[in-house]
Amino acid sequence: MHTRARLVPARLPILAALLGGALVAPYAPAAAQDRPTLTVYTYSSFVGRYGPGEAIAERFEASCGCDLDWVTADDAGSLLGRLRLEGPSTQADVVLGLDMNLAAEARALGLFAPHGVDPGALDMPVAWENEIFLPYDWGHLAFVYDTTRLAAPPESLEALFNDPDGPRVVLQDPRTSAPGFGLLLWSSAVFGEGMADAWAALTPRVVTFTTGWSEAYGLFLEGEADMVLSYATSPAYHRSVEGETRYEAARFTEGHYLHVEIAGATRATDTPELARDFLRFMLSDGFQSLIPEGNWMYPARLPDDGLPESFEGLIAPDAAFLFDPERVSAERRALIDAWLEATTR
Repeated sequence: MHTRARLVPARLPILAALLGGALVAPYAPAAAQDRPTLTVYTYSSFVGRYGPGEAIAERFEASCGCDLDWVTADDAGSLLGRLRLEGPSTQADVVLGLDMNLAAEARALGLFAPHGVDPGALDMPVAWENEIFLPYDWGHLAFVYDTTRLAAPPESLEALFNDPDGPRVVLQDPRTSAPGFGLLLWSSAVFGEGMADAWAALTPRVVTFTTGWSEAYGLFLEGEADMVLSYATSPAYHRSVEGETRYEAARFTEGHYLHVEIAGATRATDTPELARDFLRFMLSDGFQSLIPEGNWMYPARLPDDGLPESFEGLIAPDAAFLFDPERVSAERRALIDAWLEATTR
């Protein structure tokens, strides 16, 4: 799916000039005809109706003298799968939307180039040292619920998984979804060798495993489940966009899994300087200020104006789990095999 960033009402005169053919070519300045295109792969919700993609493209295009072309996949896992299939022939100049759990596998593809960008000081719960990928936002995985339907949510991951009379949930498939795989790591951290038994106990209350986050969250909002795997920041969306305060994230006593989203430039790009310019822009206030109420996550660098009011009162976990990317890569197959066996008993 291609979402042309310049298909925005305010930019229609530019589009008309580009598509007008011979009738307008004699009057179009040479620079307009020679604008480079930066192709950025990302996940669908980033450029969806309420995502920040369109505004980010407008701001970047205003300074780069280029066109930004978004190409989307369902989720981070789908992005990695696409890159694996395309290999060195990928059309991506930049890939935005992988996460730290996929970093080692993405790097092993040999498709990414060193970014060459000094990230400077970041506002994140982990230090950042990586010559290939840069972070752009972060948050904690959490289970979101409707307080008008579920008055007393589980207070721990153990209670959610092991209570046979607990709430029905909609989850994402860990084979295709970044948050879905994050939950698998989260459950591994909490249950250890008992992870498979915990998943077997939870499975009867799983409505479905969706390919990506958007489908799962949509099913939850339609009332198909009592809780949905999402992020601790998700209630901010409902407060800001809908003026709705009934959605909350359950705070678990064991802690929550940390989710850090990353981006990198590919070796296949024929515009490496433009790709690097985009990565620099990604850490600027022009990009970061759109993250809180655009991608509904914490920005990697706090905007000049701070966080919006909708972020006040969100849950703050006492502890956060985060596995080393190399460990994640080494254990991924075994974890997924254990999950498959447990959920099909």
